[in-house]
Amino acid sequence: MTALRKYTFHDGKELELGKRTLVMGVLNVTPDSFSDGGKWNTHDKALRHMEEMVRDGADIIDIGAESRRPGFQTMPAMPAQQEIERLMPFLEAVLKECPVPISVDTFKAETAREAAKAGCHMLNDIWGLQYKEEPRAMAEVAAEAGLPIVIMHNQDGKAYARDIIETMKDFFRRTIEIADHAGVPRNHLILDPGIGFGKTPEGNLTVLRRQQELLTIDGVEYPLLLGTSRKGFIGAALGLPVDERMEATGATCVVGIMKGAGIVRVHDVKPIARMCRMTDAILQAD
Repeated sequence: MTALRKYTFHDGKELELGKRTLVMGVLNVTPDSFSDGGKWNTHDKALRHMEEMVRDGADIIDIGAESRRPGFQTMPAMPAQQEIERLMPFLEAVLKECPVPISVDTFKAETAREAAKAGCHMLNDIWGLQYKEEPRAMAEVAAEAGLPIVIMHNQDGKAYARDIIETMKDFFRRTIEIADHAGVPRNHLILDPGIGFGKTPEGNLTVLRRQQELLTIDGVEYPLLLGTSRKGFIGAALGLPVDERMEATGATCVVGIMKGAGIVRVHDVKPIARMCRMTDAILQAD
């Protein structure tokens, strides 16, 4: 684990990266998520699931209101206003009750701005400040809000003309340049290799195997968030349906932690949190 960070938020909540692995629990309030669509899309269900994940060991809750199901990148994006209308009632309700920081999963600047106004603690951008329909807009929101932001590697298509890790590093260099220009402090940037986005199943495995090469960009260390939970590359490797991928998700998290991930984003919080704690204990032993 590298890149120690400590964030203290407006409501007194804190987040400390680098001392132990943090677990980000996924709260999808969409009707069509690839793994749990429709399960938590009422206020009561969402609140109960948030409470369960916190009890089970979640350090952060990540709320998303637009599906990331396979193939979503080829579909028209949900209009920001529609995303805001779906997200905000859940976000406001969860913020009142949740004892841990809340992250909002969106790549649209308008949605991020409304979420920040409501009091969220982090932003999670699957286009890494490079959503082509809104160039630089998300970076401006992150700078205005003063919030840490997860910047995920992504691309259209799954082909790479040269080494995949070097290509990803160039993507992050562009993102860091955009962040610098907008006034986002570098210590607010958390990198995400984007497992399951813009990569073949084999490419995802390669990125996991070489993940430690992404911890430093041009001599600067950054925290890394890993999101592998229930994803298609696991199904491709093992022939398992979405609802039978927990153990394999755990294996990817353990490997990811050993290669420097400081946060894992998962659906199955209780078993994965235990795997994380055990992995940390081994890595921190004398």
